[in-house]
Amino acid sequence: MATKKEFNIIICGVGGQGVVLVSELLGNAAVRGGVAVKGSEVLGMAQRGGSVFSNLRLGGDVIAPMTPEGKCDVLIAVEPSEALRNIQYLAKNGVVVLNTTTVMPYTVYLGKSGYPTQDQIINKFRDVTDRIITLDASGLAKQAGSAQATNVVMLGALFGTGLIPIKDETVKEAILARFKAKVGEMNIKAFDLGYQHVKTALGKVAV
Repeated sequence: MATKKEFNIIICGVGGQGVVLVSELLGNAAVRGGVAVKGSEVLGMAQRGGSVFSNLRLGGDVIAPMTPEGKCDVLIAVEPSEALRNIQYLAKNGVVVLNTTTVMPYTVYLGKSGYPTQDQIINKFRDVTDRIITLDASGLAKQAGSAQATNVVMLGALFGTGLIPIKDETVKEAILARFKAKVGEMNIKAFDLGYQHVKTALGKVAV
């Protein structure tokens, strides 16, 4: 469990991946857990897969809602290439969790832009940190019962780092308060799959 007076999290992806929902769940969990939270979001053109960036800052010492460059403790990328758009915020030796499933921008299909390989993305981050974890969050979401739960898998991955100053039980309460009956149970399963994947990965990556 983290003890820092300031803990900064960035969640990024593209429109339609539920980045804002993850931010909402995390923020609600913080409130439930008595953890001070501030945050902001930048929304792109969701209907075209535009960039979506959610910023949450936990702790009583936090004043401004935006994380300063070089101060992000954990960067969660629901779409891997979007992580590179936010690399300047990552703290030295910060933690990066990447979903390996890509969402190609329409400009790539039109031949107007390229798309980095996973190795290229990881190598860029190697200049900042070696604490990089990858997972097929979309595949795990399907195991849980719905590909739409990819974002909740990534939320579980975030908590799987063991760095978040909020209890696991508290975020699960927030999930069940947001989703009812079977949908809630499915999202809890998605959370647990992401959580366990990262816990296993930590045996290979020092976090």
